[in-house]
Amino acid sequence: MTAAERLFAEQGLVAVSNRQISDAAGLGNNTAVSYHFGSKSGLVRAIMRDHAEATERIRERHLTRCASSTDIRDWVGCLVRPSCEHLAELGVPSWHGRFAVQAMADPVLRAIAIDEALERPSLRKTLEGLAARITAVPLQVRAERADMARHLILQTCAERERALADGSATRHTSWTHTADTLADAVVGLFLAPVTVRR
Repeated sequence: MTAAERLFAEQGLVAVSNRQISDAAGLGNNTAVSYHFGSKSGLVRAIMRDHAEATERIRERHLTRCASSTDIRDWVGCLVRPSCEHLAELGVPSWHGRFAVQAMADPVLRAIAIDEALERPSLRKTLEGLAARITAVPLQVRAERADMARHLILQTCAERERALADGSATRHTSWTHTADTLADAVVGLFLAPVTVRR
């Protein structure tokens, strides 16, 4: 799974064959992906599930701390901080941020990625808690901004991960700084005025 995630992150999901994954994992069997996961989609689901479970544990801790909070910033923190903390735990180099962007860009695998994320009770609770704090924003606008927030979080994390792996300059001094900046941006996104359509 680690070899596949690295190859997917660095080369793209379509460009990587099952044979390349087996070779990178040091396996002589070119059918290892099919044997263990059934298909490339099954492998992607397993990778997503593995990271989703780790992120779930972090998010549960954040939810416990802010369960009674009425502050939107606390709830946005529950959305943003677990991903950044998980990537920090993975160390350098890591590949999950870039892999997640690749999976979300693929029409078939996107559904798997969203499915794996939304299966997690802590994410559902976070989204419900956040929605309860922004009731002044129309439902359709909330949905649009949630999509924008997802892209912002994914891309920002992937860019920092790429810079750390390459050894190039990063915009943020730490994953905590990244989470702080993302939380500011997402709070602003959700609370921004809504253009009245004529």
